[in-house]
Amino acid sequence: MTKLPEFSIPSMFEQCSEAEWKMRVDLAACYRLIALYGMSDMAANHISACVPGEEGSYLINAYGMLYEEVTASSLIKIDIDGNILSKPAFVGADYGINRAGYVIHGAIHEAKPELECVIHTHSWPGMAVSALKCGLLPLTQTSMRFYKIGYHDYCGVVLDVSERESLLRDLGENNALILRNHGLLTVGKTIPEAFNAMHRLELSCRTQLAAMACNTELNPVPRDVLEETYMNYQPQTRRPYGLMEWPALLRKLDRIDPSYRD
Repeated sequence: MTKLPEFSIPSMFEQCSEAEWKMRVDLAACYRLIALYGMSDMAANHISACVPGEEGSYLINAYGMLYEEVTASSLIKIDIDGNILSKPAFVGADYGINRAGYVIHGAIHEAKPELECVIHTHSWPGMAVSALKCGLLPLTQTSMRFYKIGYHDYCGVVLDVSERESLLRDLGENNALILRNHGLLTVGKTIPEAFNAMHRLELSCRTQLAAMACNTELNPVPRDVLEETYMNYQPQTRRPYGLMEWPALLRKLDRIDPSYRD
């Protein structure tokens, strides 16, 4: 039997500020939660977060690691152009980053520095809805939160920085974007906010597909009710999403596998 080489990641704790280490732990937790809730695509996709106090730099996953393996120390620090600023001394592997990660994420972090976190997924419900001409329908209270979601037309694998301008235009001031024939994207001023948006967007896609699969007439909601419900979900009318339940989600991860903190 062939023995696989041992794989380990030396701790980056001593090389980080206290603020950066906390960000690393929260970001690693976010990767684990995306996997836990069935939204990962093996080693594909990315979740990025800005490095506190270091303008123009952010953390992203090592290309080749599964979301369920990501730890605080495994994250790679890059700039908005994709240059690696620091990474751990991987033992048994030599991981870098995926170009699509910095093309999409770097564009948003550069243009909107107030946004701490960007999440992009290829879940099957998200991809299915992204392929529907009707897009996301406001069928449930949860999906009404995304009543005015943006759409970005498919232009091929996102490797060309020239696509950044249209991506930002289509995102606009929304916190969520459907990448047509591709997947989902959410942003947040904090990691918990971005995760909450993705969790709810994913749930909206799942429920829509389930309702449409029943092959019976869908129940529409009056436009004025849709508008009012949408406004009730906006930042100016309620507390920030995700912050209240984030400690509970971390406790959940700690009960399952606390190694994300390493």
